[in-house]
Amino acid sequence: MAVEARLQEMGLRLPEAPAPMAAYVPAVRAGNLVFISGQGPIRDGQPAYRGKVGSDLKEEDGREAARLAILNALAVLKAEVGDLERVRRIVKLLGWVNSAPGFERQPFVINGASELLEHLFGERGRHARSAVAANELPFGIPVEIEMIAEVEA
Repeated sequence: MAVEARLQEMGLRLPEAPAPMAAYVPAVRAGNLVFISGQGPIRDGQPAYRGKVGSDLKEEDGREAARLAILNALAVLKAEVGDLERVRRIVKLLGWVNSAPGFERQPFVINGASELLEHLFGERGRHARSAVAANELPFGIPVEIEMIAEVEA
């Protein structure tokens, strides 16, 4: 089943690719690799979630924020390559979690993104990953995720 059909089956859709909020480009292609700049839980140009996971937000809120961030990353990827069916593999994610002092469950927050990718792409969605704490993130967002994908030539 196609990636976007799986999204629809889940009641999800790809948003429009978010515009950069500073001096960078959303994606850079180097050969068959596409590097997606850090994406947050942005909806309609505004943060859908704000605050620190473990104090302002529950872990499950962080997971939902990670899921929205990866949907934005996929929207950027689609804008760059034209069709998500051209994705050979999701290679790597780097996820930052705006964490309250003592919060140590960053990997479980970023699972919101990882599990969605695996559901959408199957084995091609399994990836290397880092999930780390951040003291602060831009605009008070709870999660920011970078992605590297391999695509067809």
